Amino acid sequence: MSKAVVETLLSGSGVSEGLKVVGVKVLEGERISDADAILLFETAPLAYAGALANFIREKKHGLKTYFNRNFHIEPTNVCVFSCKFCSYSRLYAKREEGWELSMDQMMDLVRAYDGKPITEVHIVGGVHPKMDIRFFAELLKSIKAHRPELHIKGFTAVELDYMFRKAKLSRKEGLELLRDAGLGSLPGGGAEIFDASVREQICADKVDADGWLDIHATAHRLGMHSNATLLYGHIETYTHRVDHMRRLRELQDDTGGFNTFIPLKFRNHDNEMSDVKESTIIEDMKMYAVSRIYLDNFPHIKAYWPMLGRQNAQLTLSFGVNDMDGTIDDSTKIYSMAGSEEKNPAMSTQELVTLIHQAGKVAVERDTLYNEIQNFGDATQRTETKAFSRN
Repeated sequence: MSKAVVETLLSGSGVSEGLKVVGVKVLEGERISDADAILLFETAPLAYAGALANFIREKKHGLKTYFNRNFHIEPTNVCVFSCKFCSYSRLYAKREEGWELSMDQMMDLVRAYDGKPITEVHIVGGVHPKMDIRFFAELLKSIKAHRPELHIKGFTAVELDYMFRKAKLSRKEGLELLRDAGLGSLPGGGAEIFDASVREQICADKVDADGWLDIHATAHRLGMHSNATLLYGHIETYTHRVDHMRRLRELQDDTGGFNTFIPLKFRNHDNEMSDVKESTIIEDMKMYAVSRIYLDNFPHIKAYWPMLGRQNAQLTLSFGVNDMDGTIDDSTKIYSMAGSEEKNPAMSTQELVTLIHQAGKVAVERDTLYNEIQNFGDATQRTETKAFSRN
């Protein structure tokens, strides 16, 4: 049905010749250029961009929409860096205003999920000088000793860069140490916008674009998968967004190690960029659609629902998104502290499945690497009684 929609739009008079050229490329499976992506951002009607994105989404995945059962550990919000967009961290000099979890406290969080069908723990936080690579290697080993089957996705490139430099290890050596301790994959955080001039204004003191990309490339070559993000809706331009995605697309061509791309909406609550107006819902949906169209070699596009809110995340499923992240279980504060609609981000499996069904999609539980665990069907193929008994 999506292809027919695109063909109808191509034959109409409401779409420019330039946009029709882009549409033909999409239908024929041809990679779009940077200029095409900028044209989509600047001039494409939202319905047109959404139709192109959904054509690609359905070609790759049909109506399947993925989620997983996960929880977060945020070891600390104390951080040596001072990113202007961040509402979460507290400078190390003011660490009494933040939190610092001990090893025992973090293992208590893990043990709280004993007997529950969780498949992933996501570990990210501030960059704390006392929580070094040896500390985290011990944590990883303890988690794996307690629950060997649990996949550990952990540490942004920003955290890793600091750990490795402090330990005087190369990126390869540091990643091998953490992989051997139990780290399974990397999240995509810390990418922000790769353009150096923008980074200088919003996050000047942390790892640069080349460093971020090299850490992920190194992880891929060691057999570890990762995710990628882009922080949008602040002071960046469309050109900056496309440049960012081009660098990701080029790395993916080289390594094939990225699982998913996650656009992250800038939130302006309680940070140094509170004067910057947040993007509209129309701009949000356009960002998801263009990323699906441009990043042709990324298997998945994810909407991180704690950041967008449930209903807006559900809406992205009509704009190329095929992943809703996970159950979270109120275990992250990163976006609630920045002003997200989700003040206590937790969804049961049943709630996630219902949200996906309401959008007319097929709900599929996955593991971190997108192996399918259970297909819940669509709203006409309900399996709740069997499926939700696992909660």
